[in-house]
Amino acid sequence: MIHPTAIIDPCAQIDANVAIGPYAIVKSDVHIGSGTTIGPYTTIEKYVTIGENCQIFPYAAIGCAPQDLKFQGEKTYLKIGRGSIIREFVTINRGTEAGGGVTEVGEENYLMAYTHIAHDCKTGKQVILANNSTLAGHIIIGDNVTVGGLVAIHQFVQIGDFAYIGGKSAVVKDIPPYVIAAGDRATLHGLNNVGLKRHKFPKSTLQELKKAYRIFFRIGLTVKQASERVKAETEQIPEVKNFIEFIVTSNRGVTR
Repeated sequence: MIHPTAIIDPCAQIDANVAIGPYAIVKSDVHIGSGTTIGPYTTIEKYVTIGENCQIFPYAAIGCAPQDLKFQGEKTYLKIGRGSIIREFVTINRGTEAGGGVTEVGEENYLMAYTHIAHDCKTGKQVILANNSTLAGHIIIGDNVTVGGLVAIHQFVQIGDFAYIGGKSAVVKDIPPYVIAAGDRATLHGLNNVGLKRHKFPKSTLQELKKAYRIFFRIGLTVKQASERVKAETEQIPEVKNFIEFIVTSNRGVTR
């Protein structure tokens, strides 16, 4: 299932049932899991691990050196979780020594065409990055996040679970979990009700999150004041605790 024109380094570890298309390049110290397909003209650089049953489409550049002027060729890594789909012309860079040395793409991610994931980023499970979305370095994205097309996210930003970022947004501060954000610069537009309902969140959970959202973002309180009121006035279910913890511990400050 490896095309004769593909160039595969003998030190690469290719599991059973992997398909590699014409003119693809796979370099040394690469591990490709069973059932994964690599499209034509794709390049897989050194120190990359790709999980099982991934689909990588033509012309993707996976594991290239980080775009960081401090990088001096250190041995750093890229890990891609099982079941991820990586479309045409996607670029994903390895980590940097200063940033922990690893870039991680979570399980069942869907990275649409021309997406860029820079060094030391980490994405959770079932993340969707639409066409031309761009992640600068050191970004952390939670589970079940959707990022619209043409979105640019500033380095060191964190995005919470189940957040939705509208297309053509510029994100410069952290985005709390369970919300919608959009605009240049991005601002919050309430809870991600559609996404939460699609993921079968109970009505009671949505009600408690709505209360927490209102206290934090609608009545002009400080973060400390708001967190105290949310703890006193809402049921402390896991989603509300996650919401509070994300906002209270944000280093960059949260989008409002």
